[in-house]
Amino acid sequence: MPALRLTPSSKTLEKTQISQPEPRLSAPKSVKKVVLAYSGGLDTSVILKWLQTAYGAEVITFTADLGQGEELGPAREKALLLGIKPENIFIEDLREEFVRDYVFPMFRANAVYEGVYLLGTSIARPLIAKKQIEIARKMGADAVCHGATGKGNDQVRFEMSYYALQPDIKIIAPWREWELTSRTKLIAFAEQHQIPIAKDKRGEAPFSVDANLLHSSSEGKVLEDPAIEADSIVYQRTISPEDAPDKATVIEVGFERGDAVSIDGQTLSPATLLAKLNELGKANGIGRLDLVENRFVGMKSRGVYETPGGTILLTAHRAMESITLDRGAAHLKDEIMPRYAELIYYGFWFAPEREMLQALIDKSQEFVSGTVRLKLYKGNVSVIGRSSPYSLYSQDLVTFEDDQGAYDQKDAQGFIKLNALRLRTLAMRRRKVGK
Repeated sequence: MPALRLTPSSKTLEKTQISQPEPRLSAPKSVKKVVLAYSGGLDTSVILKWLQTAYGAEVITFTADLGQGEELGPAREKALLLGIKPENIFIEDLREEFVRDYVFPMFRANAVYEGVYLLGTSIARPLIAKKQIEIARKMGADAVCHGATGKGNDQVRFEMSYYALQPDIKIIAPWREWELTSRTKLIAFAEQHQIPIAKDKRGEAPFSVDANLLHSSSEGKVLEDPAIEADSIVYQRTISPEDAPDKATVIEVGFERGDAVSIDGQTLSPATLLAKLNELGKANGIGRLDLVENRFVGMKSRGVYETPGGTILLTAHRAMESITLDRGAAHLKDEIMPRYAELIYYGFWFAPEREMLQALIDKSQEFVSGTVRLKLYKGNVSVIGRSSPYSLYSQDLVTFEDDQGAYDQKDAQGFIKLNALRLRTLAMRRRKVGK
């Protein structure tokens, strides 16, 4: 659910003159120092100044690099321009931690929300919140602030995580407090306080975008009517499947204990591997999803998601499990997966039940190691081979040729009769009562 953009556009900024009166503002004055999840864009820059104006608080900015693919330098420059001390500006490269400690554990579970959504935005929020709390402790801040709206899921995800990590933290959610309820009012406030506005931000954005190394999501405005096909400009991470090459791309993904570790025999770090899968997915038109989902807050929302590398990874991981997981273990994982995915979507990453499920899932991955060959072609990911030193697949058992006593087919008769006993009993009762 896009609600907070974590990196700014690097396009030219222009200073503006006061042209409209400042909207009336009101807020409690109990906060001395606050850590703001900051992008450098219009919304969070207005939030920064609003915190200074309405709360009189010292602001610490935190900008996370989660693989959005945009420069972070402008966020620092903008924060300095708005009066933030250099020692109060935090910019961190979290790409490896994001994939290693959040994305990969989630993919061990094969987690998809409502059957299709790979949770690209959902899984990023607990990491951002965790870093905000760490900075708050380090800097002696008594509050944290996010830019999520009061209608979306992100407010829940951020605040659930804050409270789980620091139960007495003060949380500021401007969109639930201030009167800047429109883009016009935001721009008026920016003009009133000499906040630079990117030229391309003055007009009304056609849709809202959130991005990280796992995915890109687009929502709102031109996408609000679910009956209308999304325009091609919405798609940023993938080419159209129709425009993808006519020749398939074949790759091999290596796994160790449930995590992807290599592509075509080359060992890669988690973030580097996912970035490479993104490139392969983009070039072959893989990972597009047009979804109407059920938000935690109660409403339905239409979003367009692109998860090229994640789509490939999910297919590969399930193929690896198909030969290394026992049937009971595999089926149990599939039973708990919707619950696990729901917990992440709702913002319960740090809840004990998610951690308990993670322990079960991680135990199941002990022998999920080997390689999977995949064919990428015009939006599709097809498994064409899989092998593992821990494979449970036995050609001696499944062969139609002489199995030399590995499996006595006559045993199946008793197996079937025992399993059919209750069905036969029910059938005899129906015959007896004439129904």
